[in-house]
Formats: sequence, C-alpha cells, structure tokens
Amino acid sequence: MDFAPDARTRELSERARAFVDEHVLPAEPVLEQQLADAPGEWSFRPILRELQQEARAQGLWNLFLPGEEGAGLSQLQYAPIAEITGWSPKLAPTAFNCNAPDTGNMEVLHDFGTPAQKGDWLELLLRGEIRSAFCMTEPDVASSDATNIGTRIERDGDHYVVTGRKWWSTGAMNPDAKIFIVMGKTDPEADRHRQQSMILVPRDTPGVHVVRPLSVFGYDDRDHGGHAEVVFDGVRVPATNILVGEGEGFAIAQARLGPGRIHHCMRALGMAERALSLVRERAGSRTAFGRTLAEQGVVREWVAESRIQLEALRLLVLKTAWLMDTVGNRQAMTEIQAIKIAVPRAVQQILDRAIQLFGGAGVSGDTPLAALWAGVRTLRLADGPDEVHLNSLGRAELRR
Repeated sequence: MDFAPDARTRELSERARAFVDEHVLPAEPVLEQQLADAPGEWSFRPILRELQQEARAQGLWNLFLPGEEGAGLSQLQYAPIAEITGWSPKLAPTAFNCNAPDTGNMEVLHDFGTPAQKGDWLELLLRGEIRSAFCMTEPDVASSDATNIGTRIERDGDHYVVTGRKWWSTGAMNPDAKIFIVMGKTDPEADRHRQQSMILVPRDTPGVHVVRPLSVFGYDDRDHGGHAEVVFDGVRVPATNILVGEGEGFAIAQARLGPGRIHHCMRALGMAERALSLVRERAGSRTAFGRTLAEQGVVREWVAESRIQLEALRLLVLKTAWLMDTVGNRQAMTEIQAIKIAVPRAVQQILDRAIQLFGGAGVSGDTPLAALWAGVRTLRLADGPDEVHLNSLGRAELRR
C-alpha cells in the first residue's frame, strides 16, 4: 500500500487549499450576513454562486466523480481534497459542486441511470444548475433498518404511484432541488432485500408536498438547502423513472452509501484540522492563572490526543480509499464501516476539547466550533447509526 499523493493530487490539493484560504474562508461572514438578510429564503445565497463560478473557472469542479463526467480522480486522489473542503463545510463542498446529497445522487445516476435519465437530470446536476434530494429516511419507522421503509411505489399501467412520508431529505427545502430520488417498496412480499425500489420524482409533480424544514441542534442548515419532511400523496410518475428495475433499491442504496460514507469522513478530518488550528491560535494568545493556555499541561494533553487520533484515522481513511480503488467497495466494506464509526466519534471528541478550551465563545456563534460539532454529531446517525455498523463489523470479525 502506497498512500503518497501523486503529482496530480499534490497539484489539485495545493489549488484547493489556496482557493479555500483566499476565497472560501473570507466568504464565511458574507454568507452569514446574506442568510440574515433573507431569513425566509432557502435557495443558495449569491456568495455561493460566486464561489461556484470561480471554482469552476479554476478547474475545481466535480472532483468527487470518476470517469469522463467528473475529474477522473480515484478515491485515494480525492481524499486530501475532500479533507480541505471540510475546513468550511458550509461553503467549500458546494463551491466545488461536491456537496451532499447531490454527490451521491449524481453517482447513482452515473452508475445506474438510463441515457434518458442522465440527459434529463445528471447533466444539469453536473453543471450545478439544479439541486437534488435523496428521500430514504422515514419518521414512522426505525430507518436504521432500511427494509422497514413503508413508502409504496405501485405500478399502474405506464406509471408508478408513490405514496409515503419522508424526512431528513437534505436539500429539499431549496426550490432548486428539482429532482428527488425516492426509495420505497414495490413488492412487500418479496425477499426482504428485494422489496425496495428507487424512482425519480420531479419536484413539481402533483402530490409532492415539502411540508417543513427540520433543524439540527437548532441550526437550520439553510446554506445547504435545509433538511425537509416531504409527503408523497399519490404521486404519479412515468414507469421509465424507475432506476434499474423493481427490487433493485436496496442494492442501489448500498452502492450509493459507500462513497458517501468515506466522503463524509474525509471532510470530517478537515473539520478537526480547522478546530486544531483555532486551538493553537487561542492557546498561544490566551492567558489564565499567569500562563498562556499553551503552557497548561491539560491543554497540551488535549492537543496531543487530538493529533494522535487525527493521524491514525487519516491513515485508515486512506487505506479505505485505496481498497475501494483496488478491490472495490464491497471488498472494502469492513474498512468503510470502521471509519464510519471511528472518524465522526473521534472528531466529535476533538471538537469538544476545542469548545472546552474556548469556553463561552466555543458554544456561541462567534466561532465555527458549535456548528462543526452539530454537523459531525449528525454523522453518527447519517448513513446508518454507529450501533448498526458496530454490530455488522463485530459479526464479521467473529466470523473470521
């Protein structure tokens, strides 16, 4: 295994780092002001569109997607760049058109869509002209078990009729989210992993109701287009909108979530690095009991523990990326589950230490730490809760 970045990775990483430092981080207060100026708006703020235009002009666009449609990067090549975007999760991933859930939805359309489906939706997403939402989680069932899903997708002649209720559909509050990928059951009597299907539902289809926004520890995440509860009330879409075919939904979901999980972990490492950079600045400039915080033994221990966690987990993320590139996502499942558990949990600890160091400022909106903590805490639920992955990983280990 060789995790050393190649020439292209180094070059793109340097450009991404410069873009984040020179354009993205200075734009954070601009975004906050634009959000405050239009509290009822869910579409992207003007600063995001400006950053997207500049990033695309610099070739920092669709870096997550392999193949001709994207930058052609492997997971290993993309890892350091994704980490850099984690320094500003509100702005950088969107600026590079590498933001969830659009990334996963583009991958689904890229890997499983028909030429017509790609022409209708993938091209627009790749150009950043529209957004999308992924509608899988439901409020009425334990969605940690995806086979519980109750939404129905029923065939009616040349159409399917979609009926059900979803929530935590990220991006759906944004009116530019023109297409929803919906997971539901087409055959409740089939094998438990063959009951589900995925179908494309345009936002403006009669019967689609975006009910309300959801908040995360009080944050509405308007910079991402929010998280919505969505009701599908007898929504009729053409039968050609089905992805692959009936019964393929669970397999598509597993294929989609693998890259999504590692990309979340890559960005989370960047969040932790930013927290440590803030800690270093604070510890060197703040005095308590006659000494700077940097001279306090407990602070040094916090920083050391954080650095150890970061370096170890970065290596595991890189190993996972290398395995996904060389033997495929299925063969890398153990490592994907391991980082999905370990990275958000450790980054949450790193952010918690940083918040403790900053005191009252750490829990306020005056630093990005509280928002970063809320975001990474959510990752312990998104794409499967820790306990599900721990159970699966433990079962696999005991079978070795």
